[in-house]
Amino acid sequence: MTLPENATPRASGGTMRRIDWETFRHIAADADTTLPIEQSAAWDAFDAAVDGREPWGRLVYSASDGTPRALISLTRMSVRGFPYLWARHAPVWLGAEPTAEEEAELRELLVQGVRFHDPAIVFVRLHCTHSAPELHELLQTMPHDRTIILNLDREDDEAFLASFKSRGRRDVRKALRNTELTFHDETDRAEQVFGELYQILLETGDRDGFHAAPEDTYRTMLRTLGTDHCRLYVVRRNGGEALAWSIDTLWGDGAAHYYAASTAEGRRSLAADALVYKAGCWLRERGARTWDLMGVGSERTPELNGVGSFKAKFTADGPVSVPGPWDLLVRSRVYAGLVKALELKHRAEAGVAAARSRIGALRGGVGDDSDAAAQQ
Repeated sequence: MTLPENATPRASGGTMRRIDWETFRHIAADADTTLPIEQSAAWDAFDAAVDGREPWGRLVYSASDGTPRALISLTRMSVRGFPYLWARHAPVWLGAEPTAEEEAELRELLVQGVRFHDPAIVFVRLHCTHSAPELHELLQTMPHDRTIILNLDREDDEAFLASFKSRGRRDVRKALRNTELTFHDETDRAEQVFGELYQILLETGDRDGFHAAPEDTYRTMLRTLGTDHCRLYVVRRNGGEALAWSIDTLWGDGAAHYYAASTAEGRRSLAADALVYKAGCWLRERGARTWDLMGVGSERTPELNGVGSFKAKFTADGPVSVPGPWDLLVRSRVYAGLVKALELKHRAEAGVAAARSRIGALRGGVGDDSDAAAQQ
């Protein structure tokens, strides 16, 4: 691999090899490390069931003395017809935090292996602690490198609530006093109810400026991860109309607040706030000890500042930094072409939006004149 002139020097003597799930799992257990669910065998079933995605393989990176230092499970995906690999929430480092040199060596070994085993791959998306010139901003997906992690290892539900900031406790208690709000674990009814819930996700996306995935993606996630690893929690008005919901994942003693949505009424009534509390209580009962609320704003992604303000209510400890995702190039020229194509696409979309805005303004002007004439 040819590195940029100012690339981070790498460690020496490390190795990388393919391993199976059982070996992967045992290495993590021996290191007393809870894997992110995206690095588990459960996630393989989800990837295998979604068009355009498939499990690619598992790797272990070892130090020069043979000690396992990091685990990586990769998913093969594609963008505009070009394949890439995504190591979701990986590498998973074992023991001490990685040095910049270790991360650089892992990346070099990874690219060498990918070029040998799957030369069509254009880039690898992976998470890194240290910045480096060979790491590029993501082509499309919005990254996060700060998050809120709640400690669920509490004596009881009241102790969990007591760990919130004062405004979080206030808002949750106010919502719990609203007897119209009812709270439901609807995991076993997901197939029947998700059509209604997806409409709330579309509403949330319109309000907060994101695009939801196709409905079948969420249904497939719930079905393939199964009830042991994926839960659906809902707040309803008197057991009827849904106001807020969340999909939360579980693996070992770790949980993640993967998706959430609420109606305008759900926000006004603080149903979304109370759902964070109730979901945390339910996840604690199922053995979770930590709960990742999955992203808040940072210098890199200020777009998440709004949702971060909401999530920050639920801990007195504040956000924590986590390794953010980056694109690592395997085929540089092809990647450069993808960047250019996406730039042209965004430019065209901006042009269409501007044209529609101008047409709307012209129509509005004509309408105003007509109304004025009618009144004369």
